[in-house]
Amino acid sequence: MGKIIFLDIDGTLTQPGCNVPPESAMVAVRKARQNGHKVLLCSGRNPAMMDSVYKLGFDGAVAGAGGYVFVGDKVLFDCPMPDEDFRLGMKLLGDQGVFRTIEAKDMSYGDEELGDFLAQAGEGNSELVRWRKALAEQLDIHPISEYDGRPIYKIVFMCTSASQLDDARAALEKDYNFIVQDVAAHKCLNGELINRKFDKGRGVRIIADYFNVPLSDTIGFGDSMNDLEMIETVGTSVCMENGSPLLKEKSDMVCPRVEEDGLYKGFVRLGLI
Repeated sequence: MGKIIFLDIDGTLTQPGCNVPPESAMVAVRKARQNGHKVLLCSGRNPAMMDSVYKLGFDGAVAGAGGYVFVGDKVLFDCPMPDEDFRLGMKLLGDQGVFRTIEAKDMSYGDEELGDFLAQAGEGNSELVRWRKALAEQLDIHPISEYDGRPIYKIVFMCTSASQLDDARAALEKDYNFIVQDVAAHKCLNGELINRKFDKGRGVRIIADYFNVPLSDTIGFGDSMNDLEMIETVGTSVCMENGSPLLKEKSDMVCPRVEEDGLYKGFVRLGLI
């Protein structure tokens, strides 16, 4: 068997918030699969939000930042938040004016005021841009008032001050990782509340074990700090030129930007196609 290749979506396979990869990227994916490699998505998106991209032709996915892992129709890992943790986190964040988006496997819900909050923010990292575009395009993000109690895998948060997270950290940080993205000029902190039982790196290990492939034969492409565990786990790590400076430092190589056919050029450089 060939290599196992893991691709983040926003800022890596596509421009942030976009569901249409450059044609060159999909040519690279198809050629790599024809050459005997497995190509999987590895994203913070839940399965519903990645579905239109996944249907373009992939072998499986590490979804929800590692909370839901599957190959084809086979589910390898499924770990929603315990309801008591979810409700406590939502209350503590909400009480501090933190704007929240919650992700189930097949649906996402956001605070109704989130659009106004984002409209006041300037351009930022790929995660902020993705959520702004996703909200504007109604990409499976429904008003949080419509939430019906289905299992939730993660809470995405946005706020203007780190101190707004203090209460939630005090109550939940033992069991949950507060992943805060790089702070840019938009004066907005954005990040995710992720169960410490999983991350993208553990998702990589689950997939590698399933295919009985050593980690040395895995490759990961990412762009933001929520890709860190994937980058630290795979045998060969690649950061996009448009990615986080910190992630570039931790990666084995940097390939050109998404819009400059970066993924295709990265596949060529690594001898995958």
